[in-house]
Amino acid sequence: MQDYVGDLTAVVTGAAAQLRRIPEEAAARRPNPGAWSAKEVLGHLIDSASNNHQRFVRAPDQKDLVFPGYEQERWVQIQDYQHAPWESLIVLWQAYNEHLARVMAAIPAEVRLREHRRHNLDQRAWRPVPPDQPATLDYFMADYVGHLKHHLAQIERTAGVTLRKPIGESDS
Repeated sequence: MQDYVGDLTAVVTGAAAQLRRIPEEAAARRPNPGAWSAKEVLGHLIDSASNNHQRFVRAPDQKDLVFPGYEQERWVQIQDYQHAPWESLIVLWQAYNEHLARVMAAIPAEVRLREHRRHNLDQRAWRPVPPDQPATLDYFMADYVGHLKHHLAQIERTAGVTLRKPIGESDS
């Protein structure tokens, strides 16, 4: 199994338990006007899971790694994550990522590791791949996990809580 699949599974399991320790009011607090609350950051991670699910499922049948984007700020606003119950957001986020781990693990190595000269990971990846360099689905999947960990650490800062260990840090 790819290291990032096990990492995703471990991080999601650990983070879900830690997220549940954040009180509803702390999850709804915005650190400053115009900034996302922990609820909205987790909502963004749900949107990221949703969009990347589509990308990962379609990629094996594509000859490139060119994927549509989405308006992150608008999606968070339209879905009103700020007023959603914190526990509901955690449950959805956890289940979606557990499913994504299964999807990642099911894609054959030859598909994941195939190099693509045509891609838009300079625009879609959290850590962009220059457009003149080849990219792989494997890289994009690992990048998804890095993006998720980055935002879990942001949730901890945004909610103003200190947990036993940083959210997103796996036991491995």
